[in-house]
Amino acid sequence: MPETAPVASPAAADTVPEARKSEAPHAPGSHGSLTKLSLAALGVVFGDIGTSPLYSLRECFHGEHAIAPNHENVLGVLSLVFWSLTLIVSIKYVAYVLRADNKGEGGILALMALSSSSLKKSRLHLVLITLGVFGAALLYGDGVITPAISVLSAVEGLQEAAPSTAPLVIPLTIAILIGLFAIQRHGTAGIGAFFGPVMLIWFGTLSVLGIVNLVQTPEVLAGVNPVHAFRLLTQEGAIGFGVLGAVFLVVTGGEALYADLGHFGRAPIRRAWFSLVFPALLVNYMGQAALILRQPDAVENPFFRMIPSFALYPIVALSTAATVIASQALISGVYSLSQQAIMLGLLPRMTIRHTSEHERGQIYVPSINWMLMLGTIWLVLTFRSSSNLAAAYGIAVTLTMVITTVLAFILVRKRWGWSLWQASGITLLLLVPELAFTAANAVKIEHGGWFPLLVGAALFVVMTTWQRGREVLGMRFREQMLPLDDFHDLIKVEIPARVPGTAVFMTSQRDGTPPAMLHNFLHNRVLHQRVVLLTIITEDLARVSERSRFTQEEMADGFTRITAHYGFMEQPNVPNLLARAGVVGASLEGITFFLGRETMIATKHPGMARWRVHLFSFLSKNSQPATRFFAIPPDRVMEIGAQIEL
Repeated sequence: MPETAPVASPAAADTVPEARKSEAPHAPGSHGSLTKLSLAALGVVFGDIGTSPLYSLRECFHGEHAIAPNHENVLGVLSLVFWSLTLIVSIKYVAYVLRADNKGEGGILALMALSSSSLKKSRLHLVLITLGVFGAALLYGDGVITPAISVLSAVEGLQEAAPSTAPLVIPLTIAILIGLFAIQRHGTAGIGAFFGPVMLIWFGTLSVLGIVNLVQTPEVLAGVNPVHAFRLLTQEGAIGFGVLGAVFLVVTGGEALYADLGHFGRAPIRRAWFSLVFPALLVNYMGQAALILRQPDAVENPFFRMIPSFALYPIVALSTAATVIASQALISGVYSLSQQAIMLGLLPRMTIRHTSEHERGQIYVPSINWMLMLGTIWLVLTFRSSSNLAAAYGIAVTLTMVITTVLAFILVRKRWGWSLWQASGITLLLLVPELAFTAANAVKIEHGGWFPLLVGAALFVVMTTWQRGREVLGMRFREQMLPLDDFHDLIKVEIPARVPGTAVFMTSQRDGTPPAMLHNFLHNRVLHQRVVLLTIITEDLARVSERSRFTQEEMADGFTRITAHYGFMEQPNVPNLLARAGVVGASLEGITFFLGRETMIATKHPGMARWRVHLFSFLSKNSQPATRFFAIPPDRVMEIGAQIEL
């Protein structure tokens, strides 16, 4: 395996299995700090789900799979909305899945690592890894669609105020998206501080608009009765079932909510949801339903039809700002997901910038940012309306939600010790509606749902190819690697010149001779006075405690072995690590880092398909240099090349 590659390993000894004992990333020290974090969370975590009222109910009663806006259907849809928000968001994500934090981090890869850590070397472990990787890949497709549909749906509100502005909708949407992605480099902490107050006004506006319409038609309160949802699904047949695909739009921000756990912590997210977001959403959906009962023609755009004419322009501006913020939940979640994938060996190294000195988890990934921007702009230009995009939205998210529920079941059974009845009960309660949503969204595949599936499939191929390529590369290295004891015997016979200074060889194999060291010796017949063999291991934890950061072993002939442990949400810094180990002082003077640079060659009998070998080689050539990823000064590095047959 490449000397510079992080290695996955079983969890460290200080892993705490129970979610309640995990280390929260942000443990507020006072009521004030909790309130501040809750406000910031509004601007990052709840933007996606908070702007669903712009288009969700409209898609139920207006469009290809719409149902008639009569009294029973309106109450039925409202009942489906209420119980979807309650079951999927309140119970599943906020009350249940948020407990599954991996040292404070959330998201499907963190859940995958938790649920599979106790099942090493088993078939179920491989199945869980595959499910987690596929679910993560699908989230990238969701991350492309969310900014496009959110911003486009808000800008379309201009047409309600001035139909002549229709030609400006697409150009204005693209301009807003470019601005959104351009400010990402400032980090989610700064963005959350600015966006939080805006979203506070937005949820207040949702509440006011909903209450004004609700008091005029209070009979819609009957929609909380699940009997109305059951009647709609059973008596309306295929039409009633088809509307589930539109109802699902009200919960599409749930997975992003979990992925953003590491940015703010569990308590601020729960407080913001139950005290403000959930009530505001329910009241607004009820207000829209009330309006539709009074004015059936309002189904064309019930949200903007609720707004009095004098407030239309300000609220269009506010909704546009809110949808820009809505995109933030997915964007910041995709950043976290990418960092986890890199450290777990599922993606090549990329530039990751930490945007806050005080809050961990605040990161920016430039390459992912610009790819998301190009993808969202392409979607806007291709689909050209939020209704068309709604047809592409949902299938990838439902599949990810189902995978999350399955992984959570394994976690509570194998790691938390829940009984089969307890685990099965909560799993069935969540899985039945999620599978129904998945089936309803499957009809969207031919109308645009293929896009997120295509993105997910492409990312899945990239991730599995990179993972498999690293495994094959590791096998090739082990086949050719000289045991370290044999190298010590060799230098006693072929005595090298011992030059002053320290040489650091990074190696993923702790029981063999690093190829760079062997090649340097064979070609130059020299060896530094002090030789450090450094291995960096990525644990199945989000973070590793400092007391377990590294072990150090003094060996014969001036050799030292250092094994360092990092979590999949941590960024290794080799100079700082060596300073802690006493290898270097305040400067790196007298130290040389030897890194291997491998060229992959496809053979007649490769360890994987030839096209995957070429893809792996391409990814390797375009990955971030090891010097930058590990914070090694380039002027202290010597690279030694080698050709490896795969």
